[in-house]
Amino acid sequence: MPIIVNLDVMLARRKMRSKELAQRIGIAEPNVSLLKSGKVKGIRFDTLARICEALDCQPGDILEYRPDHGPDAEDGSGEG
Repeated sequence: MPIIVNLDVMLARRKMRSKELAQRIGIAEPNVSLLKSGKVKGIRFDTLARICEALDCQPGDILEYRPDHGPDAEDGSGEG
């Protein structure tokens, strides 16, 4: 997936643990771990807003777009 989650980077910059973030934003710690690992298919905007508020950052500090160019990427023909 071309969307990269940099939540672990922001947590390190803010010297905050996943457990503290989970408590501040009101979600379960395992869900924060899933977000950190990028093993989620989406995130609600209200959750993203709470994360940004807790970490004093912008959504672009957490989410990054990197186009897929690996062997599993589509070739643009619509047949990939």
